[in-house]
Amino acid sequence: MSVIISDEILQASGLTKSEFRQEIALYLFQTGRLTLGYASQLADMQPNDFRQLLKQRNIPLYSYDVEDFELDLKNLRELGRL
Repeated sequence: MSVIISDEILQASGLTKSEFRQEIALYLFQTGRLTLGYASQLADMQPNDFRQLLKQRNIPLYSYDVEDFELDLKNLRELGRL
């Protein structure tokens, strides 16, 4: 599938084509919609370069929320490790 962004929209964003792709990729990665591999492909970057971009933007590479923590606690209790 191809998505066409008009020059008018691109110009209004104040971004280059490359920056626009990176912003979309960052958003989709941050919201959990794309994996690191797919997001780096969309951004047209090597995965290590995309990781650096994440670091520059203070976007965590991994998402670990309260729900994940509670599940880990439950599993550790069931295993007798807590």
